[in-house]
Amino acid sequence: MSTPAEPGLKELQSKVTFYRRLTIGLALLVAFLAMVVIAQLTGSGQEKAPLANKPAAAESPAGAAQDAPYIRRDADDPMAIGDVDAPVVLVQWTDMRCPFCAAVHRDTLPTVIQEYVDSGKVRLELNDVSFFGEESETAAVAARAAAAQDMYFEYLDAVFGAAPGTGHAELPREKLIAFAEEVGIPDIAKFTADLDDPALRTAVQTSTAEAQRLGVSAVPFFVADGTALSGAQPIAIFRDFLDNAVDSKG
Repeated sequence: MSTPAEPGLKELQSKVTFYRRLTIGLALLVAFLAMVVIAQLTGSGQEKAPLANKPAAAESPAGAAQDAPYIRRDADDPMAIGDVDAPVVLVQWTDMRCPFCAAVHRDTLPTVIQEYVDSGKVRLELNDVSFFGEESETAAVAARAAAAQDMYFEYLDAVFGAAPGTGHAELPREKLIAFAEEVGIPDIAKFTADLDDPALRTAVQTSTAEAQRLGVSAVPFFVADGTALSGAQPIAIFRDFLDNAVDSKG
């Protein structure tokens, strides 16, 4: 009667590597979730997603990298600004109908960009979520359609600049097209067609699901160097937040 062969050295090494990566991935996910919970419990000026959008359980990342898995560092990313090799990446989650997202975009991010992004210290990467219904999702699609013509941030400036101080902005299709015309999107016909592009809508849905997987349930939400900041905080808070992140890089 034959007996199973004992595993060879290479097989054992492969198993050890797999379980090491799994352990690191689980540790990263647990650390991120803890950071999210702390930031959202202590944050103010944030808009919470409806209960139906609470995060669901998900698998952990397969392995560890120098940057966290939610950091892109893609030189061709139209939803990011700043040096791709900046020492700190400031990651933001935002909803186009969120009044606090609009406030931080208008009142705080211009100074952050001037003092930290333009100086090469920080790179800003945005992630869209659609926490507040179909209009949130379609508005995020519109922003991605603007991004396809290299005008993502100009489009956000227009939408958030017109947002009400309280309540969720009304963003029907015709208003989204009007914003595109306002900022000078070169090809309005393509922009309008892209509003019906299923690939862009899927991208928004995937981004929202990934945010929920990470535990992000209130926006605006920021992470820099493994530390989270939740809500439309004043610029003094952002300066402390980013200075600490930059200083930690030496």
